Amino acid sequence: MTSLKTPFACPPMSTAPRPRWKTYVALAALGFFILPAVSGCSKDSSSTATGSARAADPNDPVVARVNGVEIRNSDIAIAEDDLGNEAHQAPPEVKREQLIAYVADIILVSQAAEKNKLRDEPMFKQRQAFVGNKILMGMMLTKRAKDAASEEEMRKVYDEAVKPMAQEEEVHARHILVETEDEAKAILEQLKGGTDFAALAKEKSKDPGGADGGDLGFFAKGQMVPEFSEVAFKMFEGQLSNPVKTQFGWHIIRMEEKRKRPVPEYDKVRDQIEAYVGRRAQTEFVAQLREQAKIERLDRPAGAPPAGIPPEVLQRLQQQQQQLEQQERLQQPQQQAPADAPK
Repeated sequence: MTSLKTPFACPPMSTAPRPRWKTYVALAALGFFILPAVSGCSKDSSSTATGSARAADPNDPVVARVNGVEIRNSDIAIAEDDLGNEAHQAPPEVKREQLIAYVADIILVSQAAEKNKLRDEPMFKQRQAFVGNKILMGMMLTKRAKDAASEEEMRKVYDEAVKPMAQEEEVHARHILVETEDEAKAILEQLKGGTDFAALAKEKSKDPGGADGGDLGFFAKGQMVPEFSEVAFKMFEGQLSNPVKTQFGWHIIRMEEKRKRPVPEYDKVRDQIEAYVGRRAQTEFVAQLREQAKIERLDRPAGAPPAGIPPEVLQRLQQQQQQLEQQERLQQPQQQAPADAPK
């Protein structure tokens, strides 16, 4: 799908509502490689699989027994978390039956493994230790996130983020996208002659948004490719641009209106702020532990750079940082006259 928007900025052009809290979404991605939640169960470490007894809990009723081993509601929740998206594709009643059967199978097969003394195998002990550490990691990171996301800290992050947003300008524009400059010039002449812009966009534009009359809705400067934004943000309401070339083709732009970017209400973005603050705390915590730890690598020559974050993750983080810096630069006021707009 053709999209004028720059990478990482927002979804492709359409008239559908656009997310307005992109700053937090982008920043929150800096911690995406950290486990955000606890993985409470796995096929290798289910407490029910071993037949261990648990105290009765009226808030966690027993739903089934397998060879005397109880399956509780909490076990079903762990199994659902373990299966992830696979568990969410079935209707609720079917899903519950599948989850109970899944836990029952784990118990049956693990009991068979016990009879074959597989618990004494080195592979089991190694995987059990790994999964146990992973669960502890998830619990610790969840605790750090919860502790960090105080109301005071979230309000502070919100205030810092909305301060520059209140000064940011947004433009509501339409456009018609064609292959050649000659086509764009011909369309401009038709528009000057009184042809309806939306009707011509539906007929001529090769952009999918043409079906909506070429309406791009409101967008900030950094959300569109630079060649497009430079023209659109210098135009006045109702003005038509001269043909504008981008990597997608040639555009005729009509500027509908300008406004200051609306600041989202705190309550509407609170969950996103909480996620960002929590993941930031997780990332900082892990970085601090790495600095304090003695990590020895025996699989490469001394002095080789540490692997740390996987290259693809590091590249993505660097791209996100570059994008944020570019958006900050683009927020600086433009003093030039709109060279590509008709007089």
